[in-house]
Amino acid sequence: MARYTGPKSKVSRRFREPIFGPDKALERKNYAPGQHGQTKKRAKQSEYAVRLQQKQKAKFLYGILERQFAKIFDRASRRTGITGENLLQLMETRLDNVVYRLGIAPTRRAARQLVGHRHITVNGKVVNIASFNCKAGDVVAVREKSKALEAITGAVTGHVNKHSWLDWDKSTMSGKVLNLPARDQIPENIKEQLIVELYSK
Repeated sequence: MARYTGPKSKVSRRFREPIFGPDKALERKNYAPGQHGQTKKRAKQSEYAVRLQQKQKAKFLYGILERQFAKIFDRASRRTGITGENLLQLMETRLDNVVYRLGIAPTRRAARQLVGHRHITVNGKVVNIASFNCKAGDVVAVREKSKALEAITGAVTGHVNKHSWLDWDKSTMSGKVLNLPARDQIPENIKEQLIVELYSK
């Protein structure tokens, strides 16, 4: 399963956002990485650079590599509606992201691991494909024999569902996708229109 394995704090400092979750390095060094990060004035970015940066941010946030991202964009552009919103919707409804949003895992990376290790079911069937897209009405749950895992119980303890497009039942450790998320239900700071412009050039 392909994934980004490089330095995480460096990426967070580049975007000045906690891309991979809370980051102490970002809190201590809230400036660009590198030898001249504090003193060097950044040159004005070209339009292409700004668009590319938004795409890179989306890829890092959702843990998607280049080829897979291009496929998701192609699917988004074929759908009816606004391409940028379709793109975010497809990334939000990936199984690893839904597991993360439900609070079953503290990060998307941890969620992907739970999915890959067959701890998650969709509509009662084990699914170990992180890129599986959930639909409205799907029930995502922790597999019965995995409910006692410390990694899962630690994550769900005290978790409060903040996403109106998902419904979480703590007693059964299961969540339901009520509807596909609208743009205002997706909290990520991504300017999706710039990504669309990048691919349209």
